[in-house]
Amino acid sequence: MKKRVVVTGMGVVAPNGIGIPAFLNAIQNGISGIRFIPHYRELNFSCQVAGMPAFEWESLKNYISEVTFHGLKGTNIGYGLAAALDAWADSGMPYDTDQPRWETGCVFGNSIADTEAMKNVIAKVDNKEARKLGSRVVEQAMNSGVTSYISGRLGLGNKVITNSAACATGTQAILMGYEAIKDGYAQRMLVGSAEHVDTYVYGSFDSMRVLSRKFNDEPEKASRPLSSTAGGFVPGSGAGALILEELDFALERGARVYAEILGGNTNSGGQRQGGTMTAANSAGVIRCVTESMNMAGITGDEIDLISGHLTATNADKQEIQNWCQALGRKGGDFPLTNSLKSMIGHALSAAGSIETVASILQIEHGFVHPNINLDDPNPEILNLVSLDKLPVEMLKKEVNIVAKANFGFGDVNSCLILSKYNN
Repeated sequence: MKKRVVVTGMGVVAPNGIGIPAFLNAIQNGISGIRFIPHYRELNFSCQVAGMPAFEWESLKNYISEVTFHGLKGTNIGYGLAAALDAWADSGMPYDTDQPRWETGCVFGNSIADTEAMKNVIAKVDNKEARKLGSRVVEQAMNSGVTSYISGRLGLGNKVITNSAACATGTQAILMGYEAIKDGYAQRMLVGSAEHVDTYVYGSFDSMRVLSRKFNDEPEKASRPLSSTAGGFVPGSGAGALILEELDFALERGARVYAEILGGNTNSGGQRQGGTMTAANSAGVIRCVTESMNMAGITGDEIDLISGHLTATNADKQEIQNWCQALGRKGGDFPLTNSLKSMIGHALSAAGSIETVASILQIEHGFVHPNINLDDPNPEILNLVSLDKLPVEMLKKEVNIVAKANFGFGDVNSCLILSKYNN
């Protein structure tokens, strides 16, 4: 009999809210975190808006020492560390320990290392000043920096893994932590992902002309999933973190339970049958969703809400088509569906973890957050699903099961099935 895995703590650093209370208020009320970035206009970027958290970097000193703090400003490590430690505190556990926590591991993802730090490395090395780089630059340059900081602060002694699968990173990290507990390798896992979209990462996407360009003067309207005027995605930054525990282990210590993870799956479409580096093979997406439901022991009819990937690109229609086929539901029978990206943009590697936090809050508090900016739904999408399944205002509604999926660069897919906890 497989072990049951529950969520006992959450933390979030999002463009529209830092900390669970602020984030919950934002998603219930459709508050956007997308802002105009003057520096992007100075750099002559076509897209000049972004979902950037209003994070007080000095607040990291509440979690770590002054010495450790050095160098974390403006990094995915800083976002991830704050979200992870908030999730740990939310689960009711103290930070400090004298011994390694052998029962607890960490899977925390990101996409690329700190490119600002690497720019400094390149400049000093080219100027024959490598000795001036300092002792902490390696920590910032490595993708595993975020898990190293988290596990070191909390003394985590089980599996410590840094994953990277582009936009599927966050959901994949949660799935990996779930599997470690389900299969008996750990009793608790801290999971999530982080992203800091600096000017170099942003400029790379801007050069591909895949970003929203027509709403620089109206930034809150720029991210438009499912819309006729969707003109590309808006990059976002931040982090989401969750504490996963084996059910009996959590109950024994009197932990509060937010929700249960019933199962999930991750795969690749192999960049075949229409799948490419930047486009999904529909067969892979459908297979990922159907196998997630099989692992969870549910059918498509039981899903109350789809938390879609839905990036405000041409891929939105194909994604809805894939969901219709995977669930065997369409029109008025289609589940309620929303995209958090309408409020925070596309947080890349952090997308799945932040969106999973939002999904669990909807289960916990009984509501469906709105799709903002959906004042002109794509008629091709409305040929597949009824308009009332794409809410533009918050719905107060019991949500029992959510399908949360993300589909990433390189034709990588990941899906989780989340459920209200029933003892």
